[in-house]
Amino acid sequence: MGLTRRGLLMPLSAAAAMAAAMTVLVAAVVPGAAASAGTSPEAPTSGAPASGVPASEAPVLEAPVGEVVGAAPLPEADLSHHGYVSFSGGHIAIRIRSENLGPSDVTASTVRLRFSAPLAATQELPYGCLRSGKATVLCETGGLRSGGGARQTALDLRLAGGPDEVIVRLDTVWNGGVRDKDPKNNVHQVLAPATGDAYAF
Repeated sequence: MGLTRRGLLMPLSAAAAMAAAMTVLVAAVVPGAAASAGTSPEAPTSGAPASGVPASEAPVLEAPVGEVVGAAPLPEADLSHHGYVSFSGGHIAIRIRSENLGPSDVTASTVRLRFSAPLAATQELPYGCLRSGKATVLCETGGLRSGGGARQTALDLRLAGGPDEVIVRLDTVWNGGVRDKDPKNNVHQVLAPATGDAYAF
């Protein structure tokens, strides 16, 4: 995606590392899983297992989908994003208030904003925000302590083509690896006509 700012690279690289670690751990739970992918030249071809146990009675070890055996449970937190959107004359203003209702702290968080119309080619974004495609912006919130103060993000953007209205979709794409017990309060969709009125989310 061409993300070059340090604050946004860390969450995305951490997510990739977590996914790779889970794959290795699940494979380790099923002995001989790698060997079963192919047949060695010395393996018998009669279809009977080498142990002499009928295939229908051979035990099958399975790991629950999405669960790593022996892994510690993920900490819980509740990220919340609220604010407003106003749109007029091709100019859109967005104010976001991000906070963590706990119980665990969040080390980092990244908010994604997607627009129903493409952004103008030239934009001036605040520190911690960058473009990801023609109609998407990513913004980091930094760490969010449980029950701590909210972090404010203010964006003033221009859209291409002069639409009469715009739909803004907001969600969290990185939450520090915690389990969000109430994701509904950090996923929003707002329709803003080009009237200049503020529409809350």
